[in-house]
Amino acid sequence: MAKKILIIRFSSIGDIVLTTPVLRVLKQQMGAEVHFLTKQPFAAILETNPNVDKVYILTEDINDVIGELKKEEYDAIVDLHHNLRSQRIKLALGKPATSFAKLNVQKWVMVNFHIDQLPSVHIVDRYLETIAHLGVDKDEQGLDFYIPQQSNVDIQKQFGFEPGQYCSIVIGAAHQTKCMTTAQIRLLCSALNMPVVLLGGKEEMEKVDIILTGITSGLVKSGVGQLSIMQSASVLRQSGPIITHDTGMMHIAAALKKPQVVVWGNTIPKFGMYPYYGNENVKWTSFERVDLRCRPCSKLGYERCPKGHFKCMLEHNIQAIATAALELDS
Repeated sequence: MAKKILIIRFSSIGDIVLTTPVLRVLKQQMGAEVHFLTKQPFAAILETNPNVDKVYILTEDINDVIGELKKEEYDAIVDLHHNLRSQRIKLALGKPATSFAKLNVQKWVMVNFHIDQLPSVHIVDRYLETIAHLGVDKDEQGLDFYIPQQSNVDIQKQFGFEPGQYCSIVIGAAHQTKCMTTAQIRLLCSALNMPVVLLGGKEEMEKVDIILTGITSGLVKSGVGQLSIMQSASVLRQSGPIITHDTGMMHIAAALKKPQVVVWGNTIPKFGMYPYYGNENVKWTSFERVDLRCRPCSKLGYERCPKGHFKCMLEHNIQAIATAALELDS
């Protein structure tokens, strides 16, 4: 008999996308009824996923959702967020539960003392280890991301470019120390010498205005602040090479099996959050300043460099990044 399983992961975009192999193997290998508890801004990512049967929303009053979840009588709970609120939910439901090991101590040691005690294991594989007791196996199929038909973007109509003939640059991230500067992105657009679509949220609108100032070639167009997550994903799916930061769109690009260049700032791939393709043979490359003693300065990021020099980003070779992106497209 198929089990009814609740997955808990409240945020964020990238972290939700990284859970999709868990959802897939539970559904396809066990035939489980899979429910997912998350925050409202991320529900759309799950509602289009055929491996999810029901999405519950975490509200301000946690008791509201607890009351609804109790009615479901779950056979198992898989907590991939593992914080105080998820702990409260598990205790209230009183069902067998397994929690993801977040490696907070190892990350703290890496950030504060630069002593590497982190396992060389991607977070997706650690998510899958969390559910191994349920009798499922890693299927090596990578990540999933499902774009609804109504979110498909007509690239020619929206930007005047042909599908596959432009480079997408994701200009933002949750923290500015993960991002190239506006000056660097402008240089990158020039170095690419091909059509470019800039992507980002409304919070990047001021940044994109600076980037576009003085660019008159018509080769650089912006979807920043104009597109939903699903529409941005549609632009990525139709793109040639993609240039991203350590951000949720990096994981969406990986889910779409797209080649990409990832430009790292204060964070490091060793945290286990680099592009995950499973056994798919997709080309991607990283640019990171591995020689800086101050890096990583945080497991997440800051609004500005705590050292004041921002060498982890400013010392990147922009021409080399552009060349690497063009080589992905060759």
